[in-house]
Order: sequence, then structure tokens, then C-alpha cells
Amino acid sequence: MSIEIKVPPVGESITEVVLSRWVKNDGDVVEMDEVIAELESDKATFELTAEQAGTLKTVAAEGDTLAIGAVVCKIEDGGAAPKAKEEPAKEEKPAAAADKVAAPVAEKGGENYATGTPSPAAGKILAEKGVDPASVKGTGVDGRITKEDAVAAEKSQPKAAAPAPSAAPVTAVAGARNERRVKMSPLRKTVAKRLVTVKNETAMLTTFNEVNMKPIMDLRGKYKDQFKEKFGVGLGFMSFFTKAVCEALKDFPAVNAKIDGEEIVYNDFADISIAVSAPKGLVVPIIRNAESMSLAQIEKTVIELATKARDSKLTIDEMTGGTFTITNGGVFGSMMSTPIINAPQSAILGMHNIIERPIAEKGEVVIRPMMYVALSYDHRIIDGRESVGFLVRVKQLLEDPARLLLGV
Repeated sequence: MSIEIKVPPVGESITEVVLSRWVKNDGDVVEMDEVIAELESDKATFELTAEQAGTLKTVAAEGDTLAIGAVVCKIEDGGAAPKAKEEPAKEEKPAAAADKVAAPVAEKGGENYATGTPSPAAGKILAEKGVDPASVKGTGVDGRITKEDAVAAEKSQPKAAAPAPSAAPVTAVAGARNERRVKMSPLRKTVAKRLVTVKNETAMLTTFNEVNMKPIMDLRGKYKDQFKEKFGVGLGFMSFFTKAVCEALKDFPAVNAKIDGEEIVYNDFADISIAVSAPKGLVVPIIRNAESMSLAQIEKTVIELATKARDSKLTIDEMTGGTFTITNGGVFGSMMSTPIINAPQSAILGMHNIIERPIAEKGEVVIRPMMYVALSYDHRIIDGRESVGFLVRVKQLLEDPARLLLGV
């Protein structure tokens, strides 16, 4: 008996998926609940498992777009695998016997042991000129190659080698001018569509500021060992920025709001989306209720979500929602950028790389580790006063980390 394996429902808004990869091949024997394929939607990647043990018979091919409920493959009961193993074993014996029979025939086929063998003098000439003895016809006794044969072959050799220069123009090409076409993945198509929509449908502006990272770096340097020993995770910059954003959102609630039709929806919680570069594109998993988390809890959640993103294990629930986004282009060396809002949110904070620069501090020029930060926001809901005030508040909290712990 065989059963059909169909595309399962993977979310309310998802109507089709792409068969991104077969984990098992057609004809393979699979166990029940074993992963046989990977399906990719515009939001996440899913594993397709076998619903019974048996032999896999593929129906769809890699790259096919399948509707929810479409047949992906069939699993049949049975012994296809044992037959595949037995057939080569049966064929090995005749093959071996054929070799044994054919070998004496080959030995008898030679005209004479001397045929094609050069004399010592002829062998020396042929070796010096790089001529293959097999290409020379011997005129000596029993077909032996004589000195005269070798000399004659030597003189005719350049004619045979003449075509070689014609290969030179091929290798002399300055550079390859190849191009290749790759079908866009559902995730990439969705990202592209959403980004264009945001640019067209929001009044997006960006405001900038800079943060002196020395206080945070000093704090990390002082407590990083105790922090890791106590909580089992490192103390990174993302937890400080997340806490600073959560505190600033309390003072500027419009930055944590969104437009829904003709209404503005204000959130009294902070679900912070963090942009993560995954193998198949940018994803934004969410730290739920980040405002109530400690630095250690945030660090643990960030590591868990980032690991899932890189392994393509994020669920739709882990990427759905979010009230504010933080993206860190600094890990790639970005000095400054204007991040695009993650709709339907109204603002996104961009972190950048840390560079030591001279700044004025208490009337003196000093060298400090500085980071540019950027806030892109929807001017339809957030005014300039609120956007600048929010970013200044984030800067103040980061430059005086004690405020994050005291909430002042």
C-alpha cells in the first residue's frame, strides 16, 4: 500500500511553498517521521517528514512551486532497496568471468613481442624529442623501431605539433563574461515586495546621532567574566541597545505604534525585532516582551533566535509581529546607513561599526570609540521632535549604562 505525502498547512496567509531541497532521493528507503524534504515559504523553511516507512517515490522536483495540499511524493511499502543491493552482486560474477575469458584473447592478439619496440639508439632519440614510440611504425625485423625510423619520426613531429599555437588565443582572453540566472526564492521575492511597498507607502525619514561606546565597553570589560560565569552567555552590545530602546519607547510611545487604517495603534509592550542575516536572506525574529527582560535574558534569546535563523529553523510565530526593529550593519563594517522600516512598524534603529575618533570632551580633544546610530521613522505618525528625542534618549542611556539598571 502506498500513501501520498502532501504539502501541509503552514500558516493562515501562506497559499504556496517551494520545494527547496530533497533530503532523500527517489527510490530511497525511509523510516517513519524521517525528514525527506525541505519546503520554503515566503516567511520560513519547513521540514517534510515521512508519514510511514517505505520506499520514496518523488512526484515534485526541486524548485517546483506547490500549492497547499499538493502531492509532493508517495511512499510505497516494500523491498525496492534489497533488490537494488542483490542485482549488482549477481552481475559481479559474470563480469569477473568475462574478464578472465577476455584476458587470454588480448594476450594472443599481439603480433610479436618486438613489434613497436625501439632499439636503444632509437629509444634515446625518441625520448629526447618527446615522441611516443606507439606513434612510430617500425621497419626493422619483426616490426622493431630502428634508428632511421626514430630520425624520420623526429623530423615529422613538428608537423603534428603545429595545431598547438591555435589554443593560445583561447587562454589569452582578458576575463570571463559569463552570466547566470537564478530563480528568486519566495523569501527574497517577499522581502523585495515589502521593501518597495514601504518606500512607496510611508513618509520615511532618517535622523542620525553618535554614541560614545566607552562606558559600555568599560562595563563589559569589568564584568564580562562574572556575567558569563553566572548566566552562561556573553555580555554583548545587543542587550544594551535593546534595553535602551525599551526605556526610550516608554517616553516616546508613538515610536512603538503603528497605523491601522485611519487609527493609530499604541502598544504598551515592546516586542523587539532583530534583523539577522540568514543563508537564504534577511529575517527578523522577535524578542517578545523585551521590556521585562534582564540583560542576560535578552542575550540568551538573541543567541537562540540567531542560531535558529542560520539553521533555517525559525517558525512563523517567531517572526510574526514586532513593534520596533534593531538592525546591526556594523558587523559587516557599515559606518552609516539609512535602514528601511520593517512594516507595519513605524521605526527602526540602525547600529554601525565602532571607530576610534577624536572628540571634544570637557574642553579637551580625546580619542573615544564612537558609533553612528540612525533612526528611520514614518513621518505620518512620528514627528521630528519625537524621532530626535527618542534617539537622544537612547544615546543618553547607552553613554550612562547605570541608567539602564536604575530606570532613570
